[in-house]
This record gives sequence, structure tokens and C-alpha cells, in this order.
Amino acid sequence: MHIYREITPLKSQDVFVVLDSVSNGFDYPIHNHPEYELNLVVGISGTRVVGDSTERFADGDLVLLGPYLYHKWDGDQQMLGNGHPYRVITVQFAADLFVGQMFQKDRFFKIRKLLKDSSRGIKFHGKTFDEAMRIMVSLTEDRGFANIIELFQLLDLLSNSTETELLASLGFSPEPHRSERNRIQVAYAYILKHFTDPNLRISDAAAQVHMSESAFSHFFQKYAFRSFTQFLIDLRIGHACKLLLDSDDTVAQASARSGFNNLANFNRLFKKYRSCTPVEYRKRYLEKNEFDWTNQTTPWQFLPPKANLKGFVHPAEHSTRLVHF
Repeated sequence: MHIYREITPLKSQDVFVVLDSVSNGFDYPIHNHPEYELNLVVGISGTRVVGDSTERFADGDLVLLGPYLYHKWDGDQQMLGNGHPYRVITVQFAADLFVGQMFQKDRFFKIRKLLKDSSRGIKFHGKTFDEAMRIMVSLTEDRGFANIIELFQLLDLLSNSTETELLASLGFSPEPHRSERNRIQVAYAYILKHFTDPNLRISDAAAQVHMSESAFSHFFQKYAFRSFTQFLIDLRIGHACKLLLDSDDTVAQASARSGFNNLANFNRLFKKYRSCTPVEYRKRYLEKNEFDWTNQTTPWQFLPPKANLKGFVHPAEHSTRLVHF
């Protein structure tokens, strides 16, 4: 499957940009870009694709996306056909915005962690959604430096929220979770490095932190909120999803490269955790990725397959209202 690269309107002199779209359609393919993106959709229901996660959303949806995490929102055709009013507000900022010396201070720790976790996509709900929506609507109006302060307030709000859900599975974007305990960091790192080995056992991970198998099992359950076996399955299924979407591997090859030594077992677990077979999963994404370039309302916003990058420039105009900060 080809993942299209979006040419965002963010310029080198921008702190961030805001794109404000009202009832403007969802005419874009599955894509990614090197910028962070916070996407708010209100007033419509539909389907959201983030990495290997495909979920329904209703009325309101707020997701923070890390660099190069591919994504797409689709509105329900019935609501689109009925002219149901809806609004999409998108905030984009560069991956290096928070790498300066000031942002390495302790006060920015939670925001740095938020951005790191966004590699899997983070959905926000509840009171966090309501407050974030208020700020994002305010960001659509250019009030100078006050907008910069509001962006920091927005990220601070999100970084302190517990009303969150990670979307893409851990194996799809294999990065170790932070933890206050060094031992769980060591265990995570070891498992993430070796999960594609079909011979990996809980005893191997326990040995890395000098614990018995029984003690490590309880320890891991406490910090990972799931058993070692479940954690390993999640990693392997997520990695298999990535291979099915990003490579030409057969199902058997994706199974083997993800650490499964039994194809039948892989198919059974995949059906259990993705509610479809591996073949159906790949077909579903290929169908979602079909795109009619003749109806694309923002020419050159996405790079077509095998496009020559030389000479590409940012589009002069976008179909949505665009504000640079």
C-alpha cells in the first residue's frame, strides 16, 4: 500500500499553522508528514485510520499525531450527502519545535513525553476534549503572540490529561514506554528488541532484570497492566499489521517476521484481535487507499507515487482557511 506524503503549509519561519475547514469534505488519501498534528473533528460521525487502528468516531474527535504516523478521517456518506454542517480544525507544528535548550527544562517534561507518546496517536475525550476544543477554536483567529501562549496552554492541558487513549498498537511503532522504574525500562527494551524471535520466553526477560520467572510475571503485570504473554501478542500482531500494509510480504512471511512460528495460530490470534483475517485486513486498507486524483481540491498537497521531489513547492492556496503563526 502506498502512503502518500502530505506537503503541509508549514513554513520555516512559522511556529505553527492552523487550518480551519467548515463542511469541506474529506477528499484526501491515507497519508503522513514529518510534522506533529492535532486534529479536531466536530459535528459529524465517521471512521478514523491512525496507523493500524481503525475506529468509528461520533460527533467529536480529537487526536494528536506524531511525525510520519499515517492517518485519514472519513465522514459518514449519509451525513455528507445531507449537507450536515461540520468543522475540522488542524494544528501543525514542526518536529524540532521543542528541541531547544529552554524546552529541555523540567517544566516541559510532560509536554516532551506527550509528543513522544504521540508516535502511536493519542485520542482525547471528556473534559479534556471540551477545553481543548475551546482553545482550538480560539486559535483560528489571529491575535498575534497570544496564539503562541495558547498553543503552550493547549499542549500543557493535553500533557496533564488522563482522559486519553493510545491508538496505534505498540508493535506498529515500537518504542519503549517511559517508567519510573529502571527495571521495567530494561525489560521493555529487551522485549521490544527481541519480540520477533519466536523463541523469546518470559524467563529470558526475567533474566535481564535478575528476577525469577514468577516474580517477574507479577512485576510486569503491575507496570504493563497486562501479562507478558498478552504484551508479546500485542507487539507481534501490531508488527504484522505494519508488514501487511508497508511491504509485499505474504501472510506467512509477515507471520514469521513478527515472531509467530505457527501460521494457523497467527491467523487465529489475528482474527481475535483485529476482527478480520490478515488477508481481509490488507484488502480493507487497500480499498481505503484508493484515491481519485482528479477530484483532489488542493493540487500538489500530496506527493503522488514515485514523484520527483525536485521542484516541489508548497501549494500557494489551500481549500481551507489557513493561518500562520
